[in-house]
Amino acid sequence: MRIQDIYNLMIKMGTEADFRGADGVRKFLDRKKDKFEKLSEIEKEDFDKDALENPYLDSGVYNISDDKDIKKVLVGIDIGPEEILMAKQLGDIDLVIAHHPVGKGLAQLADVMDLQCDVLAYYGVPINISEGLMRERISEVARGVNSSNHNRTVDAARLMKVNLMNSHTPCDNLAAKFLKDLIEGKEVERVSDLISILKEIPEYKEAMKIGVGPKIFVGSADNRCGKISMAEITGGTEGSPKLYEKMAQAGIGTVVGMHISEEHKKEAEASHINIVIAGHISSDSLGVNLLMDELEKATCLPAGRGIEIVTCSGFTRVSRINK
Repeated sequence: MRIQDIYNLMIKMGTEADFRGADGVRKFLDRKKDKFEKLSEIEKEDFDKDALENPYLDSGVYNISDDKDIKKVLVGIDIGPEEILMAKQLGDIDLVIAHHPVGKGLAQLADVMDLQCDVLAYYGVPINISEGLMRERISEVARGVNSSNHNRTVDAARLMKVNLMNSHTPCDNLAAKFLKDLIEGKEVERVSDLISILKEIPEYKEAMKIGVGPKIFVGSADNRCGKISMAEITGGTEGSPKLYEKMAQAGIGTVVGMHISEEHKKEAEASHINIVIAGHISSDSLGVNLLMDELEKATCLPAGRGIEIVTCSGFTRVSRINK
């Protein structure tokens, strides 16, 4: 496989796991194409053409110094110049794959946050309410990432001639779908039951060894879960804290997330919603692992060896191939 093939696999898998469904993702892209067609010629020159084909602008390819068959990749949750230097020192790394956005992907993190409205709609929150509350939060995130040194890692990759890409929301979609399917297939009454299920997932088991396994941040183990939502596993970053009241009104009793701010925690407490934090880097590892499994299978040679994956920067490799 070449880098473009890996990119195509990422988009395909992210779309298949998307709460909007393939039709919803297509409509999302179609709306962007309609907007593009209505722009003036000068405005079209400034328009990011990737947005017409890529529904996940926080993910992409940022540097191709050598477009060759990819046999060995360095994969990490956060990739900075130090990991790029690591790849260069290792010498035989064909591609570095980050999870969290870098470069243009970081600059456009807010673009993927509309997805949260559809996830919330899936769980019963009226779309007009989630869109209204998310609009303010999306604007806040866009302003927040604007001051970042977006291209620091990309520049390091360019100077050291290291191929670089990332997969953020596609992998978060995979993690969200995995958790949703797993939990919906179990009998979960109390929050303690939910915690027990999460603790059996290998990535969370590993996280427990360093003290960051699944935890209850709001509520108690004896609380009944009610409707369990994965609304805070995918969609860029945390949504509006004002949404918890609307989630409660929609019948959501428990939210499974990766992390939570103090403001969000207080709002969840006020709305009597249980918050179970599965873990940030461990949840990221779960999503990345699901992509890596398919990448390994897609590159598997007749002798049975697929692409070689070298881990760094918090990524815990767990293979589910043949399991």
